[in-house]
Amino acid sequence: MATSWTAPRGPAGRTSSRLRTAIGLGALAEVVVYVLVASWIGLGWTILATLATSALGWALLARQGTKALGELRQRAEEHRAPGRALGDAGLIALGGLLMVLPGFIGDLFGLLCLLPVTRGLPRLLIARSVASRLPDAMRGPVRVRSVRTEPVTGPAEPYRAGPATRVIEGEVAP
Repeated sequence: MATSWTAPRGPAGRTSSRLRTAIGLGALAEVVVYVLVASWIGLGWTILATLATSALGWALLARQGTKALGELRQRAEEHRAPGRALGDAGLIALGGLLMVLPGFIGDLFGLLCLLPVTRGLPRLLIARSVASRLPDAMRGPVRVRSVRTEPVTGPAEPYRAGPATRVIEGEVAP
């Protein structure tokens, strides 16, 4: 007896479906660009260009990866938070993977992740994407705008006043 069971579609199900769709469309775009480049410069040169970009990816991954791991090791020895160095290591790993895999679109995105000069762009895009998915309470700093309508009177020495006598009026701006 065969039964079919489908998983309930929640937010995680939609995300994985979108991810599969994006990966499929990306692979299709890679094939289309590869065929266009092969028809433009010839198959032999296209294969040679693919091998060259993969070799460049390995070289950049080795150089930038060594730097990133050295910085992470130094931060660990100094008992400092990894911060941006950990994000850079992740972007370098992603960029190296994209450069090593065949395809010219992935090579372009991998190059953006591997080069220190251009690494800020993918970092910004990923940070914005993650921040947009977070609940409001978990997003960055709160900005407060003052809307004082009348002057506040207080003691002559406000630094000696108790906590109940100091009031700051305002509203939280989204």
